[in-house]
Amino acid sequence: MNKVSILLSLALFACFTVKSQNVIHVTDYKELFDTVQKSQLFSDQKAFVDFVPKYNQTPNEILSKYRSVKSQEDFDLYHFITNNFDTAFVDTAAVLNHINYLWNFLTRQPVNTQKQSSLIPLKYPYIVPGGRFREIYYWDSYFTMLGLEVAGKTALIKNMIDNFAYLIRQYGHIPNGNRSYYLSRSQPPFFSLMIQLYADLPQTDKKQVYLEYRDVLEKEYEFWMHHTQQNLKIYDAENRVVMMDNGIELNRYWDNLSTPRPESYLYDIETKKHSQRTGNIYRDIRAAAESGWDFSSRWFSNKQSLMTIKTTQIIPIDLNCLLYNEELLLSEMFDNEQSVLYKRAAEKRKNQILELLWSKEHHYFFDFDFVQKSHTQNYSLAALYPLFFNIVDEVTAAKVVQIIEKDFLKEGGLVTTLNHTGQQWDYPNGWPPLQWIGYKALKNYGFDNLAKELAQRWIKLNVKVYFETNKMMEKYDVVDINRKGGGGEYKLQDGFGWTNGVFLKLWDELHP
Repeated sequence: MNKVSILLSLALFACFTVKSQNVIHVTDYKELFDTVQKSQLFSDQKAFVDFVPKYNQTPNEILSKYRSVKSQEDFDLYHFITNNFDTAFVDTAAVLNHINYLWNFLTRQPVNTQKQSSLIPLKYPYIVPGGRFREIYYWDSYFTMLGLEVAGKTALIKNMIDNFAYLIRQYGHIPNGNRSYYLSRSQPPFFSLMIQLYADLPQTDKKQVYLEYRDVLEKEYEFWMHHTQQNLKIYDAENRVVMMDNGIELNRYWDNLSTPRPESYLYDIETKKHSQRTGNIYRDIRAAAESGWDFSSRWFSNKQSLMTIKTTQIIPIDLNCLLYNEELLLSEMFDNEQSVLYKRAAEKRKNQILELLWSKEHHYFFDFDFVQKSHTQNYSLAALYPLFFNIVDEVTAAKVVQIIEKDFLKEGGLVTTLNHTGQQWDYPNGWPPLQWIGYKALKNYGFDNLAKELAQRWIKLNVKVYFETNKMMEKYDVVDINRKGGGGEYKLQDGFGWTNGVFLKLWDELHP
């Protein structure tokens, strides 16, 4: 029996145990019962009648509280119920059951693709995100693997890593997804973290894992560090490397093509038309797609309009932190001069991240515009990556966390940016991968209570939306939890691979 099955059994047993001690009749809640059921606050009518009062309250005590506040202008029925009833066991057990079902639903088998299909066939089973995303996605998969680990599906983790290793050997990099129209770009390089996750499993031999994947990780690193022109200061240099004034190489997001994306063809044409830009906006759009943050004010000159996108002239915090981790892991994988070279590269990158991307004035990490030679000053959760990878000291971490707690932590979790642009990677949306990055960043520096609060708020929001929709969503509105996540160029998607993974992992962290 895996850990998820044990959690489900304990949850259901706890519900039975608590209720059997003091049996009540739900009709004792009178008009509160009537209001909850008629409002369809929970999609399953059985949910409310199974809830247990908190603090050993009697139905009369809860009913009295309800009558005293129900007429208040800011009264929220859902908040009242969750504040006065222990819904965790019932709610979360249902979500865990749903996620357990979804693993099979989202799994794709290695079959030969039909002729004339854009799908790139893979050798082993893999998880897709769901909805319109019917293929494997690079960085999504790491966060999905977090849940697969908790669910005990370690063979599937290795299958997905082996698929990525195959793609690297076949194409020189991991594409955005296994479609032919994604081959010109990658996504945030989480492959090193996937290897580390698998290598740290109790049943694996870390040295053997490192030996097995060393060549493909090095090949991926070469993709990101490939030089195609001598003068890397040229804006149109066709590579993902930028040579800084001090001779240190940092990285940017890029795409090898400068045409409209086939999967968003008309959208991109219309964007260029309305931008009235003479330069090539398509590569900046594509580079933002490689970042995974498509789209966000992180990449905009004026912090508001997609028409001002300038992704290719920005040194991103997250990308360089991820490559720092890749360099460190490669240094561990070798035991010769190569190890020293990778260790030295990691140290140079770390020093440059701290020097170039840290704002002493604002006490925060910002992306850097290497053309304008200045910080973008777009506040975003990318600032958590240096904490996630333990790059900063405790004093610096505390300054970042102060801003995160004050400005980014909302009722449903962490909001992605502070700019309300209508783009999906901006305010008021929160995304599963960034909740995990935030949680681990806080834990790394001893902010355990804040990390727990973040996890609880996110789990509570996921559960609430599940009971309203019977779905796990790709993103959520964390500012107004009664509103659906939105924005961007397509409808809100459900499924959803990385949401399931992060939910399971955070639940596991809170219930060790």
